[in-house]
Amino acid sequence: MSTRLGIIGGSGIYDMDGLEDADWVQVDTPWGPTSDRILTGTLDGQPMAFLPRHGRGHVHAPTDVPYRANIDALKRLGVTDVISVSACGSFREEMVPGDFVIVEQFIDRTFARQTSFFGSGCVAHISFAHPTCARLSKAAAEAGRAAGVTVHEGGTYLAMEGPQFSTYAESRLYREAFGADVIGMTNLPEAKLAREAELCYATVAMVTDYDCWHPGHDAVTVADVVRVLTSNAENARALVRRLPDLLGTRPEICPEGCDRALDHAILTAPAARDPALLARLDAVAGRVL
Repeated sequence: MSTRLGIIGGSGIYDMDGLEDADWVQVDTPWGPTSDRILTGTLDGQPMAFLPRHGRGHVHAPTDVPYRANIDALKRLGVTDVISVSACGSFREEMVPGDFVIVEQFIDRTFARQTSFFGSGCVAHISFAHPTCARLSKAAAEAGRAAGVTVHEGGTYLAMEGPQFSTYAESRLYREAFGADVIGMTNLPEAKLAREAELCYATVAMVTDYDCWHPGHDAVTVADVVRVLTSNAENARALVRRLPDLLGTRPEICPEGCDRALDHAILTAPAARDPALLARLDAVAGRVL
């Protein structure tokens, strides 16, 4: 089965040498406008779609990113596999600024976001015990190491609401009591929505700082984050460049079950489903509706 890869990330990711037939396209969704137009093209024969999560120029705060529209738009474009590339803080001494962490688990501490495509009129409960696709995560780790990056596999990402960074008490709580490895503001509800849309999803978290728990480092600042992000941009592009060779063909059925997440998830009886909501779900859940 052919793959169409979607990359969600920042400006350092979509500025990609070798992208052929590049075109910024607008995708209309029933969930409103996306963060920005989506850059489509072909890289080494692999169809690609690059979505700036915060919009070009970083115009969307983490809470205000139109997560539902973004995932819906990628699904409409035929994307099958999504790699999220995002900045994060580290709770582990060995996960130093500049390292990449391939996330395996999430802890959700967000509270002001729309977290589902479903709701009154069509209720669904997906399985989210294993929120990332092991096949995609393995490919991302292999691509990162081939690019010369220090890669850590199997981390737990704590998603906070933001936009403020953590207090010292919160940072210690998340590190010591929750056992999180990295912290960020953007991968949830993104990962949940990708699962509802039956897309394979993996996260490459780029460590920019030690949050504020570390006794040998000052509290995190935007300047610190931007400095490391800038230096990591080429590493991120190098990782993405290696993905087409690793993900050129895709199993007909995802071994992790990502592409069948809705098989037994929808509880609302067909006669009781809201036609207006069903119309909005045409791309996300059309396979089962």
